[in-house]
Amino acid sequence: MSYLLALDQGTTSSRAIVFDESGRIHATAQREIHIQTPHSGWVEQDAQEIWTTQIAVVQQALASAHLLAKDIKALGLTNQRETTVVWDKRTGQALTSAIVWQDRRASDWCNQMIEQGHMQLIQEKTGLRIDPYFSASKLVWLLEHVEGLRTLVDQGHLAFGTIDSWLIWNLTQGAEHVIEASNASRTMLMNLQTQSWDEELLELFNIPCSVLPKIISSDCYVADTASGLLGSTIPIMGVLGDQQAALFGQSCFEAGTAKNTYGTGCFMLFNTGTDVQFSQNKLLTTLAWQCQNQAHYALEGSVFMAGAIMQWLRDGLGIIQKSSDTEKLAAQVKSSEGVVLVPAFTGLGAPHWDSEARAMICGMSRGTTKAHIARASLEAIAFQVSDVLSAMQADLDQPLKELRVDGGASCNDMMMQFQADLLNVPVLRPKLQESTAWGAAAMAGLKAGVFNSLDDLSASWQLEREFIPQMSEDERQQHLARWKDALQRVRSDLN
Repeated sequence: MSYLLALDQGTTSSRAIVFDESGRIHATAQREIHIQTPHSGWVEQDAQEIWTTQIAVVQQALASAHLLAKDIKALGLTNQRETTVVWDKRTGQALTSAIVWQDRRASDWCNQMIEQGHMQLIQEKTGLRIDPYFSASKLVWLLEHVEGLRTLVDQGHLAFGTIDSWLIWNLTQGAEHVIEASNASRTMLMNLQTQSWDEELLELFNIPCSVLPKIISSDCYVADTASGLLGSTIPIMGVLGDQQAALFGQSCFEAGTAKNTYGTGCFMLFNTGTDVQFSQNKLLTTLAWQCQNQAHYALEGSVFMAGAIMQWLRDGLGIIQKSSDTEKLAAQVKSSEGVVLVPAFTGLGAPHWDSEARAMICGMSRGTTKAHIARASLEAIAFQVSDVLSAMQADLDQPLKELRVDGGASCNDMMMQFQADLLNVPVLRPKLQESTAWGAAAMAGLKAGVFNSLDDLSASWQLEREFIPQMSEDERQQHLARWKDALQRVRSDLN
């Protein structure tokens, strides 16, 4: 039997899962990561903690599976995207906190870029919009605001990377400074057509080439893990950004297929095949993967707050003890009774792109309880996904026939039914919920010869439950009208 090890470094935790070639899980280990918000709109993590928790769960998962490193055929890696780390090439020490994808500190720089008329150029080259979400803005901010970084750049000692870069650097003990293509496509520095760093953008942003990692394909054999790290070496053979990994893990290999992941944020990806398709409705064009010498692309709608709303209910409001309590609390009422939460805690993502918008709960009365707020919180996730799908449908020649779902909140039956009702599209939940980790493991397995083709992987996808739309058109429109009204209230003066 062949075993594959997936490293799944997410925003809220580092995880490691051992799979066999049929997708069966033999062991899983997870450790939470702390998030710091030192100023309004700032979101940071300790880069060293990201690494130490990740290597710890690898060791834990191997021990739980009663396996040694030499028993693992290949290692696949998937990660939170856009999060930015800079470190000293000589010591391997991170020089600042990791700036998380949700961070908005570069808003002023982004607004300047927009005012200077660079939006079209950047969209055409990268498929992205100018927004603090993407890594380039975070790197520019660091270079401009952290004393000593420019000096290290001039001396050739500064390294930049996304989380895949940072983990691979540590896994190989500094031997490899690389970034996988789907992650590179989220930096706002990679040319989508050539899958290489764009010299015109580097000059525009004043980012020197010397700090950048080498771009590699998703199914690249990167290197073996450093000897002495895990007792034996494991080949690193598959790397994908987390949302692209979920698309791959959901077997959405054909153009026209789509998935939505309910994690810290919410991300819908629609496979457009080998063609770069630009959105007319403020969605992103992104690289899905570079695999078997072929680039595949996707349209993406990014929602910043999904599972993170449950964290806020738990840590901010204190009305639940754990995220899974939300469904039970929400079920205490039959509806939100007009209460609407717009979770613009870190601005609004697709298709609104309003970084200055801030969250609001509206429609409350004297009879509003925490159960109504919990229900409105779940509905807020579904409303945001509905906005993304509406934009996506407008971009596409053919309507979406079904939506495959994964991530923590997809286990919530109440929300999945509400999602199907709002979208008026069947929502399909697979038996294997670990789509992101499986996508990385499957990519590594494909490269390692565990799988012969994508057809082998497609055959492993199994349906657990299908949610069929049941809501009347009148009721659907009433819900959407309330949501649109609430959205207008939180929009900033910039739009």
